[in-house]
Amino acid sequence: MKRFDPRIVLGLLLLVGGGLLLLQTMGYLQNASDFFWGAAFLIAGAAFLSLLIGGNWWSVFPGMTLLALGVIILSRGQLGKFDGFVLLGGIGIAFWLVYLMDRVRWWALIPAGVLSTLAVVTVLPEQVGGLGTGGVFFLGLALTFLLVALAAGLRWAYYPAAALGVLGILATASLMNFANYIWAAALIAAGGYLIFRFFTRR
Repeated sequence: MKRFDPRIVLGLLLLVGGGLLLLQTMGYLQNASDFFWGAAFLIAGAAFLSLLIGGNWWSVFPGMTLLALGVIILSRGQLGKFDGFVLLGGIGIAFWLVYLMDRVRWWALIPAGVLSTLAVVTVLPEQVGGLGTGGVFFLGLALTFLLVALAAGLRWAYYPAAALGVLGILATASLMNFANYIWAAALIAAGGYLIFRFFTRR
């Protein structure tokens, strides 16, 4: 008896999907191919995630990606601008899970934070504008590196966290016309510090 070959399942899926697409094109069915392929992606994603039971942590990446794509296909365009949020968020969750499964894999926090931040940025209202979007992006990256520093005990991560945090605050503050106040306060503080150091050294 021959061993089971996954190519048989793939071939059957292609045959059924092609047949449904043909029937839909001929007018006998409506949205059949969308439901079929959406369900196929969800099933494939669940199959990959089931491999986590055996300790195959890498399977979370194709698993979450396929699940996100399945949701997008089944929505049939109803998600609108949330398509990017679902896809990027799904991949981001995969990296969060990789870290949570083994805290030694701290590196997963960086792509997890970046992808989660990008997912949020994709759904920001247009009223926020470019500066507001940039501010949220920089603040998200700052929180990501701060989490790396705290969770993994890596001191170098505090430096990019601080730099990105300042950029995020300045970009966000500009929306409320606070940027000039912040810059003025920073200049006054720097000037005062230099004068104070000059007199205290004598």
